[in-house]
Amino acid sequence: MRNLYRPRRSMLYVPGSVARFIEKSRTLKVDSLILDLEDPVLPDHKEEARRNVVAALHAGGFGYREKVVRVNALSSPWGRADLAAVATAGADAILFPKIERRQDVLDALAALDAAGAPEMPIMVLIETPAGVLRAEEIAGASPRIACLVVGTSDLTNELHARITPECLPMLHSISQCLLAARANGVSIVDGVHLDLNDMHAFEYACRLARDLGCDGKSLIHPLQIPYSNDAFTPRPSSLAIAKRLIAAFADANEAGMGVAVVDGKLVENLHITAAKRTLMIQEMIEKMEAEEQHL
Repeated sequence: MRNLYRPRRSMLYVPGSVARFIEKSRTLKVDSLILDLEDPVLPDHKEEARRNVVAALHAGGFGYREKVVRVNALSSPWGRADLAAVATAGADAILFPKIERRQDVLDALAALDAAGAPEMPIMVLIETPAGVLRAEEIAGASPRIACLVVGTSDLTNELHARITPECLPMLHSISQCLLAARANGVSIVDGVHLDLNDMHAFEYACRLARDLGCDGKSLIHPLQIPYSNDAFTPRPSSLAIAKRLIAAFADANEAGMGVAVVDGKLVENLHITAAKRTLMIQEMIEKMEAEEQHL
């Protein structure tokens, strides 16, 4: 089932218990929606949230947006009922919380299969120290894993760490998850930023996640979407450089050389691979935007 890559510059959590939020999400310029049945939903509203999400999926109208449902943990009173309800309702993937080991992935897949969706991709939320330490075995547990989502809020709490602008307490954990994701060809999205009053700090957090190598950021409010999209969208200058590198390398190959020099810098095949990926991402983004215009 690899490769399940698509742009996930922005992944917005939408509480399933608030129907108007789900309705609004259909109009947002966001790459992925996480219709959420877990943390933001109080126990008394779990069943209502489940009904809302199922009804919304059946109704459709989400356009190009990836539709992900975060279910409750299988060990909770609601997890298996969530799967039974949403597995065949029209989601693109199921996000499983609190994954800590390979067996958790296999259990999640078995439960999803039993619910009637044996081919559906899954995403896994790594949000505990145990999950980070076993990130490699988690990411490699199944080719049906489309994305690792780093749950930095829970992880910060369990580490007894502090939230800092430079994200220093999280760098090791995010980097370990990144290594695991890239080693297994899996997309990876950084955790949420909780301060809605400081968009400068949020913009910095997006660019930090981008520079580390993440594919996008998970979000808690629509106001954060444009900042995240902007950070993870290739710049015109990056696109121009990518095209120059590819052209120069092709000319060098035609001349019988395995390397090229552009602006005084050595260009090897690894740089061409990166350049082609940049162009691929931009092409996917443009295709999504074109689909939205025709809806």
